[in-house]
Amino acid sequence: MKFETLAIHAGQKPDPLTGAVMTPIYQTSTYLQDGVGKHRGYEYSRTGNPTRTALEACLAELEEGQFGLAYASGLAATDNVLRLCKPGDHVLAGNDVYGGTFRLFERVFRPYGLDFTYVDTADLTQVRASLRPNTRLIWLETPTNPLLRVSDIAAIAQIANEQIQPPLLAVDNTFATPYLQRPLTLGADLVIHSTTKYLGGHSDVIGGAVVGVDPQLRETLAFLQNAVGAVPGPMDCFLVLRGIKTLPVRLDRQAENAAAIADFLTNHPKVARVHYPFHPTHPQVELARRQMRSGGGMVSFVMADGETAARKMVESTQLFILAESLGGIESLIELPAAMTHASVAGSSLAVDPGLVRLSVGIEHIDDLLADLSAALA
Repeated sequence: MKFETLAIHAGQKPDPLTGAVMTPIYQTSTYLQDGVGKHRGYEYSRTGNPTRTALEACLAELEEGQFGLAYASGLAATDNVLRLCKPGDHVLAGNDVYGGTFRLFERVFRPYGLDFTYVDTADLTQVRASLRPNTRLIWLETPTNPLLRVSDIAAIAQIANEQIQPPLLAVDNTFATPYLQRPLTLGADLVIHSTTKYLGGHSDVIGGAVVGVDPQLRETLAFLQNAVGAVPGPMDCFLVLRGIKTLPVRLDRQAENAAAIADFLTNHPKVARVHYPFHPTHPQVELARRQMRSGGGMVSFVMADGETAARKMVESTQLFILAESLGGIESLIELPAAMTHASVAGSSLAVDPGLVRLSVGIEHIDDLLADLSAALA
C-alpha cells in the first residue's frame, strides 16, 4: 500500500469487540489475569497497552522497520538509545543537533563515562576521520536542527559497516518524518522521533519513538523501555495515531508553503542567509532531493543586522506564533540561540544569535508571506 493509505490504516483495525473504527483509548493501568501469570497479552500498562501497541505497529510499518517502541517524549526515546552504550564507549554526533539532545549527551551521559565527538556529518571525511575503535554509536540529525544541513545516510551507513566493530547508526528523523525520508531503508539501524512534532501534528501531545529492524535491539530496548518506564499514556498514543492519519496532506502543504517562504526570504534585503534543503542555494540540495521526498516544513534564516534585528523581527509577527516546538498545523517562529538551543551557548555548537527558525504551518501562503513581510519591515 502507498504511504497515504498506510498512514490511516497501519497497525490499526476496527475494534473486534465493538467495531469502533478508531483505536480505543485503553485507559487502564492493569489487566485481569486468568490465573497466576496467565494474562491475555497485557499485564501492566507500563509494560504494554493496546493503544500503545497500535501506535508502535503503525510507526514500524511507516518506517519500514520490524519493531516500534513509543516513549513519553523524544528525549526519553533518545535516552533509551544512549543506554545501549556503556561507560568508555564513544558516540559520534553531528555538530548541529537539538539543544535538548546536546544537554542530555553532555550533562547526563558524559558524567556517566560516555565520550562524545561533534562533527559536521554532511562532511564524510570528518565522519570517517572521527571514528574510533570504541565508537559504539553514530547519531545523526538530517535535516539538522536548526541549520537544516543534510547528511548522506547511506554513505555513513557504509562507512560504519566498514569498521572492525561497526557502530550503530541512529537517525533522528523528526524533521523529515517517514513520509519524506526512510533512514532504515538507507542502512540506518535505528530511527528516533519526537512524535510531539509532525507525527502528532497539532501541538497537543508530547511523545517519542524508536523504530528498528534487529530483534536483539528490540529485546534490549523493550527491556529498557519497561525498566526505565518513560512511556506514553494511552491518550497520548491515541492523539499521535490520529495525527499520523493526516501527516501526508499536512506535510505536503507545509512543504509547499516553506518552499515559497524560502524563495521570498532569499530575495529580501534584510536577510543574509536562508537554510532550506530543497532551495537551490542549499549546499546539499542534490543530496536532499535524492534522499527526501520534499524539503519539509522547516526554514531558518540569518538576519543581516544580527541579533537585535532578529529579536525585533520574531516579536513582530502576528500569524507566526513566538513559541518553541515545531511541526504543528500552525506556524511558529523562534530565536534558537535564546530558546530551543540555549543549552549549547558557549560550546562549539553555539547558534548564531541572529538566526531565526520557522516551523511553517498550513495557513494560506499569502497570509504567511504578508505576516513575514510586515515583521521584516
